[in-house]
Amino acid sequence: MNSRPAFPLLVLIILLGLGGCASHQQLPAATDTGWKPAQNATPESAVANSLWRVFERYEGTPYQYGGMSDSGFDCSGFIATAFDEALGRQLPRTTSQMLATGKTVPPDQLQPGDLVFFRIKGKDQHAGIYMGEDKFIHSSTSLGVTRSSLNGYYWRNRLSQVRRFE
Repeated sequence: MNSRPAFPLLVLIILLGLGGCASHQQLPAATDTGWKPAQNATPESAVANSLWRVFERYEGTPYQYGGMSDSGFDCSGFIATAFDEALGRQLPRTTSQMLATGKTVPPDQLQPGDLVFFRIKGKDQHAGIYMGEDKFIHSSTSLGVTRSSLNGYYWRNRLSQVRRFE
C-alpha cells in the first residue's frame, strides 16, 4: 500500500481552480476610453461613479486566486470588495454563490452595477461588473484588475448570464 499523498491530483485541482477566472482581453488605454463621471444624478450613474472610484484605486492590482485585497484579487474577490467599498453591499464570495443569488436580468437590459458572467471551457467561471457603454471591470488572470469590452474579441461570445443585486 502506498501512503504517499496524491500529489498529481492536488496539482490538477489547483490548476483547475486557477483557471476559474481566466481572461485574455482588455480595452485600449484609458486615454481613448477613459471614464467620465456622469453629469446626471440617476441611480445608475451614482452606482457607476462609486464603482469607478474603487476601480481606479485597484486598477492593475495583480490576480491572486482567493485574493480580496490590494495585494491581489480573483474575479469574485474583486467584485465582493468593490460592492462592499463602493456601495456598502455584501455579496456572496464565490462566482458559483453569486450565480445562485441575485435577480436574473436579460442581457439587453444591462445596467451599471449588474454582474456579468462568462462561460469559459464549458463552465460559467468568470465574472465582472458591468459599468455601462459596453464596459465591464474585473480581475483577469493575465492583467489583474482591468476593464474590458463586452464586445471585445475574447468576451463577445462568452457572456452567459447577467445578475442584479439590489
